[in-house]
Amino acid sequence: MARLEVNRSGELEVFVRVIELGGFSAAARACGMTPSAVSKLVARLEQRLGARLVNRSTRQLQITAEGCAFYERGVRILADLEDAERCAGEHATPRGRLRVNANVPFGHHFLLPLAPEFLARHPDVSLDIVLTDEVIDILEQRTDVAVRAGPLKSSNLVARKLGATRMMIVATPAYLARHGAPTTPEQLRTHNRLGPNHVRAQPGWPLRHAGKDVVLPVTGNAQASDGAALHRLVLAGLGLARLAAFQVRDDLAAGRLLPVLEDCNPGDVEEVHAVYVGQGGYLPLRVRAFLDFLAERVDLGAA
Repeated sequence: MARLEVNRSGELEVFVRVIELGGFSAAARACGMTPSAVSKLVARLEQRLGARLVNRSTRQLQITAEGCAFYERGVRILADLEDAERCAGEHATPRGRLRVNANVPFGHHFLLPLAPEFLARHPDVSLDIVLTDEVIDILEQRTDVAVRAGPLKSSNLVARKLGATRMMIVATPAYLARHGAPTTPEQLRTHNRLGPNHVRAQPGWPLRHAGKDVVLPVTGNAQASDGAALHRLVLAGLGLARLAAFQVRDDLAAGRLLPVLEDCNPGDVEEVHAVYVGQGGYLPLRVRAFLDFLAERVDLGAA
């Protein structure tokens, strides 16, 4: 009976996080614990099992053969436990606080307009939304899901693709009437080319002309921290900007913006992913419900 006093599922979840995130500190942030508490928990687990699960060093952890076997079984056990809870009845519903980080254009075009529908479907969930075009550390920020546009770096995170969108150069009819509509990439050099000011920004605009690929530097008289701000600057007639097609499709349809040099567009796309911590298929119900909702309701348009 003494074994009932041990929260074995809780210990198992912490151990799985240690392995998936590669250390005590990262697991501690994800679990809301201190690194020393996580280290002591794993040590108690090893003592009870009578087996070394990880080899510790000052720089990294190495999982042992026994630890690997325990991890693989543990992931399956946690997944089975979640399935059991999900099938238990009316109480198996998504609940709790869901912290979501998204880039600003996606947030304004999709996340904020769709939030009421998601909350109506899942009234026991509360949303905590942060919009920024900077890439955050979702463990440090204790974020459940982050929506990211563009190439993904290798990490321990899991990514679910939501779609892809074309990139295109646009300007207002009034701006083009004042400065002329460029017909070649070279003519763009005389125009005010607006761009982002964050470190992830591309070095320039990729274009294709006369069978050659060129990259035109962005050297306008204004920069902005996010795509939504650039969109506003373009609508104000300040210059040209290269934006995601989903950002400007309503403006194009209404004639507020016009495409520029579409015949020189190389056709590159920007993929959009939802990233989260969830290796092994183990996810809280609120996270799983949100990911499924995004996949169902987000339409980035034709790539």
